[in-house]
Amino acid sequence: MDLRLPRPRMSVPSGPRRLITAAAAVAVLAGVGTWSAVASEDNGPAVKRVDRMVDSGGARIDTSYFTAGDPDTKRPAILIGHGFGGSKADVREQAEDLARDGYAVLTWSARGFGKSTGKIGLNDPKGEVADARKLIDWLATRPEVRLDKDGDPRVGMTGASYAGAVSLLTAGYDRRVDAVAPQITYWNLADALFPDGVFKKLWAGLFINTGGGCEKFEKRLCAMYERVAEAGKPDAKARKLLAERSPAAVGDRIKVPTYLAQGQTDSLFPLGQGDAIAKAVRANGAPVSVDWIAGGHDGGDREQDRVEGRVNDWFDRYLKDDKSTDTGPAFRVTRTGGVDSTDGAARKRGASADTYPGLESGTRAVPLRGREQTFDNPAGAGPPAISGLPGVGGSRLSQFASLGVGISVDFPGQFAKFDSAPVRDDFRITGSPTVRAHVKSSRDDAVLFAKVYDVSPDGKQQVLPSQLVSPVRVTDARQGKDVELRLPAVDHKVQKGHHLRLALSSTDFGYASPPKSAKYTVSLKGDLKVPTAPGVDTAAAPLPAWVWWLPAAGAVLALALLVTARRRTTAPAPDPALAEVPLRITDLSKRYAKSSDRYAVRDVSFTVEKGQVLGLLGPNGAGKTTTLRMLMGLIRPDAGEIRVFGQAIRPGAPVLSRVGAFVEGAGFLPHLSGRENLELYWKATGRPAEDAHLDEALEIAGLGDALARAVRTYSQGMRQRLAIAQAMLGLPDLLILDEPTNGLDPPQIREMREVMIRYARGGRTVIVSSHLLAEVEQSCTHLVVMDRGRLVQAGPVADIVGSGDTLLVGLAEDIPDPLVDKVAALPGVASAVRADDGLLVRLDGTEHASAVRLLPELVRLDLPVQSMGPHRRLEDAFLTLIGGTTA
Repeated sequence: MDLRLPRPRMSVPSGPRRLITAAAAVAVLAGVGTWSAVASEDNGPAVKRVDRMVDSGGARIDTSYFTAGDPDTKRPAILIGHGFGGSKADVREQAEDLARDGYAVLTWSARGFGKSTGKIGLNDPKGEVADARKLIDWLATRPEVRLDKDGDPRVGMTGASYAGAVSLLTAGYDRRVDAVAPQITYWNLADALFPDGVFKKLWAGLFINTGGGCEKFEKRLCAMYERVAEAGKPDAKARKLLAERSPAAVGDRIKVPTYLAQGQTDSLFPLGQGDAIAKAVRANGAPVSVDWIAGGHDGGDREQDRVEGRVNDWFDRYLKDDKSTDTGPAFRVTRTGGVDSTDGAARKRGASADTYPGLESGTRAVPLRGREQTFDNPAGAGPPAISGLPGVGGSRLSQFASLGVGISVDFPGQFAKFDSAPVRDDFRITGSPTVRAHVKSSRDDAVLFAKVYDVSPDGKQQVLPSQLVSPVRVTDARQGKDVELRLPAVDHKVQKGHHLRLALSSTDFGYASPPKSAKYTVSLKGDLKVPTAPGVDTAAAPLPAWVWWLPAAGAVLALALLVTARRRTTAPAPDPALAEVPLRITDLSKRYAKSSDRYAVRDVSFTVEKGQVLGLLGPNGAGKTTTLRMLMGLIRPDAGEIRVFGQAIRPGAPVLSRVGAFVEGAGFLPHLSGRENLELYWKATGRPAEDAHLDEALEIAGLGDALARAVRTYSQGMRQRLAIAQAMLGLPDLLILDEPTNGLDPPQIREMREVMIRYARGGRTVIVSSHLLAEVEQSCTHLVVMDRGRLVQAGPVADIVGSGDTLLVGLAEDIPDPLVDKVAALPGVASAVRADDGLLVRLDGTEHASAVRLLPELVRLDLPVQSMGPHRRLEDAFLTLIGGTTA
């Protein structure tokens, strides 16, 4: 396949070619548009909007065009894109504001999002970038748009993340773009998702899910993701594919004024990506202004009003040619100034400089102490260290870091650490620290995760600035190799008396580590070099417009919740009538993406009572895992409600303390005993030791004397039971088990069945998701069957297995498929599928639905019927309920 990129247009068409271009642009947007007027909020001009579908060639793109004021006035144009997973609706308010400010504004939904068709190409130059260029063609035909030349409108582009990248790419491919203002975006997507050759698995998975699933992407992208996810590391072909769709591919052509807002709390596109953009554009001779904002993809305050104000000023200066407009400093960083004792608020201040300092300005050497250290990369790379929770909890964690509170987990035996002496004066890290180290591995490659902690004088508190970590892959490491480690770019104040700690971990929650066990040996080859950006001055007073209100008491409470990995949110009032009901799900729905009409779960309702062992069944894609994740508060439903003991479930809901979960196995430290692993896990939750009920959980799990042995000596069945015991710590009233029998042999499966039954026998409730139907039939009291996101049937196992509406028709010989279809089409028949020695026929409950009426019809069709009666196997019932497919 030819992956060469199309050449950018270097000149404006002239003569007949110009007329062809204009005619094509008109044809692209031809058709009936929907016009509307938007009332002004500040007595400014009313905004007119027209919505049209654009035929872009290979896709239909949904657009909105905004204008205000005198239609005869020539004005510059602005294209505003949206973030990944969103649509043009997300930027409507900004578009209206810019229209009132004298711009013609065009917004659009990118391919695969909103109402736009086409496959997601991750800003493919032949896809999304070509779409943006066609929109510029159309703007050139508008009578109210100012032109620099025929076919060349005065135009700027802005947008965040995905849209920020397409702004830069379009500027590189189309010289008609006059200014850009991207936010929290990327320079090289390959470096962002595969930093230093390490797979950023959590963010990559979120990308695919936010896009609506792999099938929504171009085939090459889907195949690339599946290949890398399976291998656990990127290959050259994957890097090439993403790099070609990145602004870096046309970096030498981006020669327009660029205002760049990059996020400090951003593990997806960290500050280093913005640094590369700034350096490239400045090298091309164009003006650049860099703004490190407080928020990012991991959350936090995106300072939207302030940033949009700077975007407006930027375009006023470079599109309207208003030389009196102050576009702000060349570099600005938002800093949190601690908690105000008068009102308990954390205040933000701006620091600025006349030039962008980069990431290595004003280096200060900080000596580190520590001998050569050896540590493990555990088999299966688990349990992983935790630095942040990409896309979920990073904002909270980074906010606490700025207030001197830190939360992170490095597991014993899986990391090396090197400490400095207490610092003698206050200083600020502004940029990327570096250090040289010698790395040796028992295998060919080593993957390390480097981070610098700020440690309090008493050593009891360590803060990971912005909760960021830098991965590094060291190849050919068996003989040992010196490597330069570049730590995450941050802006963080280190106080006098604190000391810095360099930690090198073998695992991290957000990344893929080698699954095979290995030993790493690390020593340092020099001091930690810390950039301080001495020319950046902090404002003397807080900026009231950018105050971030965070009550101190709320911070302490949120910290406690984060320690237990549970986040508190506002929830509806408890329902006293359900106080004794373990679980009630009502009209639960979850879409694949915010703007998608495809549902992972849709309108699901069921109730689970005390003492039940409920089996959650369904084929792949049925929505089981999504339902469990919503139940555990990991993701939010789009509609409906989940109540556990009458309490509404939200991320961090207090009632989640009554829920235990075992999902996709558990990681244990192999050199510790089973008991020590459980004690360490419970200690990490921060809850009192007496609340663990360790002995009761272990008695139910039935591990006996094995608890004193190292986990590395355990069989797979014993590891599974230890994982179940971990989920049962605290004796939660509701226990959720996802495929607990995976990898177990028949005797071990039988033991696991007994564990579940014993646990429920005490009046507690168990929900188990499993694909082993025979085992579910023996261990579960009730079932919920799902298919394609919907509830198919719920009730006691005996009722579903022996349901009178499903019959097993025994046949003397096999019959062809067309005859099976004829049976399925008979009056009173809902479905007919093949089974061993016959057909499973489900009746539809109408007046025609009975065995007495069915038998003559089968004889009429010449079926070789030998017997007929209610079926008695769960497998048969399951196949009948889902229509015979488990794909």
